[in-house]
Amino acid sequence: MFYGGLFWEYLKNYAKTRLTYRADFWVEVISDLMFQGMNLIVILIAFRHTPTLGGWTEAEVVFVYGFFMVPFGIFGCFFNLWNFSDRYIVKGEMDRVLTRPAHNLFQVLLENMDPPSLFGAIVGGIIMAITSVQMGITYGPADILVLMLLVAGSVAIYFGVYTALTAIAFYSDAPTGILPLMYNIQNYGRYPINIYNKMMRFLLTWIVPFAFVGVYPAAYFLKRSGPDDILMAFLTPVVGLVFAGIGLAVWNHGVKRYRGAGS
Repeated sequence: MFYGGLFWEYLKNYAKTRLTYRADFWVEVISDLMFQGMNLIVILIAFRHTPTLGGWTEAEVVFVYGFFMVPFGIFGCFFNLWNFSDRYIVKGEMDRVLTRPAHNLFQVLLENMDPPSLFGAIVGGIIMAITSVQMGITYGPADILVLMLLVAGSVAIYFGVYTALTAIAFYSDAPTGILPLMYNIQNYGRYPINIYNKMMRFLLTWIVPFAFVGVYPAAYFLKRSGPDDILMAFLTPVVGLVFAGIGLAVWNHGVKRYRGAGS
């Protein structure tokens, strides 16, 4: 109840701020959708030169991209940590956070909520719906529950990976550039995993498991999955829990090591 009420209060404050600067809100929404649209155009252009990509059709790859957008949009809304180092470590705002009774990570996440990112998730859902109609895919009640489970697992993977990397700021306030690098790597998860070499497939599956935020769970709904593929899809929430746990452990250790902004 305490954290639910706190979330609601932060959300109301965000809404009040955005109602004051409505143009900024819609500019952010449109720019984000334009960026996602450019990524989709790249996929469509690629299929003007080849009928399949690693055995996957255009509709299938676009479906995977639509799924990829859904958990990333949810993650971007509720787990936005991009400016943590500069704002909370370099400028010393972490000291303020640590004087309050709520968990420090929860406070940081609430202060950096970005609801416009949810529009990307909505567009991703629309893309999935359109390509599903094109491919004749139908969904029953069980499929909807599985979809929610796989999306939640994918969001947990994003949360775990980026929370652990963000926590590096507790050990060094020097810019590392690792977050932009990881952002670029995650984009490989929106393409069929079999187009990469063995080392890249291993990296995207077990080291930085971004194959579980796109192609593995999406493949389940494409009805092209063998037993191994179905197993990989349902490993998504397991991998999500593991990496979320790792991310929280690294964060909590970093907070214990933190000694203040200094002079």
